[in-house]
Amino acid sequence: MAEELIHRPTLEERAAECAREVTLSATVSYNGAPFAGFAKQPGQLTVQGELEQALALLFRRPVDVVCAGRTDAGVHARGQVVSFEVDRDELRGRALRTLRKSLNALTHDDMVVRVVEERPQGFSARFDAEWREYKYFLATGETPPVFTAATSWFVGPNLDVAAMEAGARHLIGEHDFKSFCMAASAVGKPTCRNVSEISFAAADIMGEPHRIITVRGNAFLHSMVRTIVGTLVMVGRGQRTPDWVAEVLAACDRQAAGENAPAQGLVFWSVHYGDEALPLG
Repeated sequence: MAEELIHRPTLEERAAECAREVTLSATVSYNGAPFAGFAKQPGQLTVQGELEQALALLFRRPVDVVCAGRTDAGVHARGQVVSFEVDRDELRGRALRTLRKSLNALTHDDMVVRVVEERPQGFSARFDAEWREYKYFLATGETPPVFTAATSWFVGPNLDVAAMEAGARHLIGEHDFKSFCMAASAVGKPTCRNVSEISFAAADIMGEPHRIITVRGNAFLHSMVRTIVGTLVMVGRGQRTPDWVAEVLAACDRQAAGENAPAQGLVFWSVHYGDEALPLG
């Protein structure tokens, strides 16, 4: 039997194929409580699993999504960004606004696709991000909050915010943040990151006093923001001095840092590409 000839695409054919590919991004918000994190896991409800299942139904084929930053179980997102590739023919007659509505109809009620946009070909929500911003919500009233119990950590009043700010200054810049990530996830992987901002703001939310900690950086390790917050809260409570944070950083040992702040207080707030964050619609 003669060997079947294998067609090798010409340069023109490959160029035409590339021209048909369209890169889209979706900005997604979700309540993290029902999800086992962003990344898909067998038998678990996840944000990625919901998105890919909905896209597979719409385009009748598997569609992989790439996210700007994986969130852990229970962590919320206001401005998560995902990117994915489709064929231009698959979009024919389908407006991006219609695609957004379809995704919202097919995904879990605790998530919302805010915007779907066409991006430059090859755009990656992960690799093209210049920096990411998280916000952590501390409830600081005399009694536990009623309306923000599911989106904040009740730490009570009398935090020494000035001491927390002094401790946070040790973390600004490029450092090895091995002490601030889950130990198992750091094995054999680079742990240097650049944190450009850790700031503190007072806020009244639904009549309850809060402190909001904003953490901005080029990228983050597993549980890094939650460990930073847990460490700074120990300083704010007077359990450690601000200079202890520098010692924790230098130790490169997760056991040197404070506890992981609870997941429900953390929100993946926004991602910036170039000079702009992607819109929420």
